[in-house]
Amino acid sequence: MGKVVLVTGVARPLGGRFVRRIQRDPDVERVVAVDAVRPAHPLGDAVFVQTDIRQPTVARVLAEAGADTVVHLDVTGTPRGGGSSRTALKETNVIGTMQLLGACQKSPRVERLVVKSSTNVYGSAPRDPAVFTETTSPKSLPGGGFAKDAVEVEGYVRGFARRRPDVAVCVLRFANILGPAADSPLASYLSLPVLPTVFGYDPRLQFVHEDDVLEVLRLAAREPRRGTLNSGTFNIAGDGVLLLSQCARRLGRPIVPLLLPAVTWAGSLVRTLGMSDFSPEQIRLLTHGRVVATDQMRETLGFTPKHTTAETFTDFVRSRGPGLLPPEVLARTVDRIAALPLPGSGHPPKQSAN
Repeated sequence: MGKVVLVTGVARPLGGRFVRRIQRDPDVERVVAVDAVRPAHPLGDAVFVQTDIRQPTVARVLAEAGADTVVHLDVTGTPRGGGSSRTALKETNVIGTMQLLGACQKSPRVERLVVKSSTNVYGSAPRDPAVFTETTSPKSLPGGGFAKDAVEVEGYVRGFARRRPDVAVCVLRFANILGPAADSPLASYLSLPVLPTVFGYDPRLQFVHEDDVLEVLRLAAREPRRGTLNSGTFNIAGDGVLLLSQCARRLGRPIVPLLLPAVTWAGSLVRTLGMSDFSPEQIRLLTHGRVVATDQMRETLGFTPKHTTAETFTDFVRSRGPGLLPPEVLARTVDRIAALPLPGSGHPPKQSAN
């Protein structure tokens, strides 16, 4: 890893954890932590600089820090503290990234750039492929929200990579990040006492554990190991998939299937109540799902997550406490319903796995 590492978005829990983690690496001489607000959590021995990356002052901060490695974590779909407007969030994601990339372009010392992105760039549409690879083009580009921000951010990063071919650029497209401290729109949705779902759909979902996120960020921010390459774009997700219905059963939360217009109305209601960011892009995810291939993550980047999708979700469930329905009782009820004979048939249907 570079001797001096500058990290953005450190006021958020994930950014704070990453700052504390990389300070344990023996090759790191100094960590400069940047955010527009002072973090409530400790940053260890990192030097904190309070600045808004949307402002040109970030170039001065980068120059004075003398950083050779930049880890850009301030790309997110969750408003800070639940109070930031969507406009401010988009400005931080897109305008902030533009300002940071401009600062990196001017700095002769920057050698490595790591950008936190999302599999949201693929969108969610009815004609999507079963599995997205890093080179798959989405059938329908995201029309708004965080997904569109991520698409724009990656476009600016590609432009920077063309202008500064001497800088190693790594873009990490994370699947839905979960864990005990998860702070994301999907985590908020899964924490609702009752889960509204789209009638007739049971989407496939992938998760990545927040601990694995920290480890792959650390791997991307240092010199690559022998036989690996940590420059390029990589999908990051745990092995396996879960259906939304399986997630609900493991949470012990009942689902309420609604027609799509009713789900859209319910999304507006929960947003008004401040309970969850039930955005149109999240509704599309909960309708069509999304699964990505992780071959490049393993074979090129050389990273293997410690947690599967199912194990990640289990850890998330433990942190959220019991739902309205005990999971084991709910599973037995579903199994009994599945075992009932179909009308006009003398044979029961096949039982589905919980």
